[in-house]
Formats: sequence, C-alpha cells, structure tokens
Amino acid sequence: MILFQAISREVREVIVAVGCDHAGFVLKHAVVSFLEKRAEIADCGVSSEERADYPDIALRAAKLVSEEKADLGVLACGTGIGMAMAANKVKGVRAGVACDALTAKLGKEHNNLNVLCLGGRLTAPEQTAPILEAWLGASFMGGRHLVRIDKIAAAENATLSVNGEGRGRIVVFNHPLVQHKIGIIRDKNTSVKEFRELVQEIAGLMVYEITRNLPLSEVRVETPVAEATARTLAGKKLAVVPVLRAGLGMVDGILQIIPNAKVGHIGLYRNPETLDPVEYYCKLPQDIGERDIFILDPMLATGGSAAAAISLVKARGGQKISLVCLIAAPEGIAKVSEAHPEVDIFIAAVDSHLNSHGYIVPGLGDAGDRLFGTK
Repeated sequence: MILFQAISREVREVIVAVGCDHAGFVLKHAVVSFLEKRAEIADCGVSSEERADYPDIALRAAKLVSEEKADLGVLACGTGIGMAMAANKVKGVRAGVACDALTAKLGKEHNNLNVLCLGGRLTAPEQTAPILEAWLGASFMGGRHLVRIDKIAAAENATLSVNGEGRGRIVVFNHPLVQHKIGIIRDKNTSVKEFRELVQEIAGLMVYEITRNLPLSEVRVETPVAEATARTLAGKKLAVVPVLRAGLGMVDGILQIIPNAKVGHIGLYRNPETLDPVEYYCKLPQDIGERDIFILDPMLATGGSAAAAISLVKARGGQKISLVCLIAAPEGIAKVSEAHPEVDIFIAAVDSHLNSHGYIVPGLGDAGDRLFGTK
C-alpha cells in the first residue's frame, strides 16, 4: 500500500484510491483485501474508527483520479451518498453508489463510473467482492452513453477553465449577457439586422473570455501626469478562420476585440444526402503555424464540417487550434472531440440533440440563412 502523496504516473499497475470515514472503516478493510492482489492501492484514509468528515477523504481521493494519479477510486461512508456527493464536485470524477453487482456493472457500462461509493451501513463486508468484481470487469460502452457523458462534461466546464494541457477543454459560457443574447437569436421573429448584430456581440463576448490569459509584457509610458509602467500584449500572434458562410457573421465581433488578428477562410458545404462536408475553398495566413487559431463555426451540429475544417488547418501547418461555436449538439461535440481530442471547444449553449435532418434541436434554424436573409 502506498500513501497518496507519493503516487507517480510512471509505468505501473492500476492504481485505485481507497478511502472511508468512520462509518465505512470496516468496509474499507474488505475493499483493500479484495484489491490488494489486483491493483496498487493509494490509501486516502482513515486509519481508525475515530469520527471523521467524509468530504475530506472523498475530495482527497477524487483529486487523485482527476489528476490521473490514480485510475479509479473506491470510497465508503455510512450510505455512500455523502462520499459520492463530495467526490462529484471534482472535475472529471463520475462517482456513484452501488449496493449490488448489477448496479456496479451498469454504472461502468452506461456512466463510465470511475469512483465507486459503498455504504458501510447498507453493504456487508462479504458483499464487497462481487460488487467490485462486477465493476472492475465491466467496460464503458460508449455510443449514446458517450453523448450523455459529454453533456455532463459540458455542464462541468460551465465556468471557463484555463491552461488546460493534453486533452482539449469543452467550455460552455454561462455569462448572463451571453445567455440573454442567445435567447434573442433563437427567436424566429428576430430580424436579420438584429440577428447579425447579436451574433457579432456574442462572438466578441466569447473571445473576450477566451483570450483572458494572453501573455503580457511591461512597457514604460508617459501619462499627462507622470511616467508609468503599463502592460501590453507580448507579441502573441492570432488568426481567425471562419467556416463559410455562417462563420463570417462572427468575424467582425471578434476583430473589434483583437483587431490585429489575421483572417483566413474555409469553404465547406454539407452534402444534403450524406450530410458529409465538401471542401470548395481554403485560404489561410502564410504563417498559420505560428499563430493561435480560432476556427469559427456558429452551429456545431453533426460535427463533420468543424472536424473537416480543423483537419484542413492542420494540413496547412496549424497547430494551436480552438473551435468557437454559438450552439452545439452533443453529437457534434463528441465528433470533434474524437477526431481532434487536443482541440479546445468554446460554446455559448449546448442543446438537446439533432433531428433526422441533422439540425440542432431546439437550435435557431440555419445560421447562414438567418444572417444573410436567404432561404
């Protein structure tokens, strides 16, 4: 058994973070007895039946799973409910209570349960082995279940996260001004002029948040009163690449915030029968490989056009790519995340699903038609 502070992601067997409070102490021994020959155990406490607060233990173990210092977690308290509530506050953790083998198995298959919670007052020590065996032996089924997990991830990222490394972030903006304006452009009675203006405003608000961590450098300036130290952007190169035609509606709003960004264009249309994207134009800045790139596609529906646009930019040397959308369907998020897992996706709203024609529901209709007054 190892202490949680000393865990490393070097070559090793599966690590399971195990913890309990006083009410789950006896059950924890049964868990450790089952796991010790199957995995490396990160002991997150407690070591006695002295009264303990379950959130302390749950958050400690959940953090290990979130930071990938442990692969899975098993927590025990009186009912398992408190442990699950606390653990689910940690990003990337999917904790749930299992009282039998079937619940544990379905939790992994349908919900990709990575922290199993047990109740010391509900489950006898001898019942833990079949529960753990069913959970560890099951595999996440993906498919429609992945769409649902992505919805949870989108809600989890409702507050902008920064400096994500490795896998791209899915960031949903919950700012009241953004949500207010999204509500107006959904309305079928909103005029073309107002729709166009609001799309620009929403894009500007989004990029304001997206760029909040651009690097700064200090310069000396002379004010009317005295000399002062001021801050300026540290030479960061940016590029804005709308997907024609609807992406054009977002460009001006972004250029009002970052006027020195270069603008490229990608032309794609969706085959009405196959729904697959077809390229007809691509023009990018020559130094695209040196720039942080924002691909603009207002409606992330099937995800085919956005994924194809990202592939085109990569093929021409683009490396640091983010996708900026107004409204997305879970299917589109899953498609882009699967094709380009390192790309950040910034979204103003995530909707329910796609209909049989590939339109987002409830969505706002065809963004291009509403921007340019065409049918």
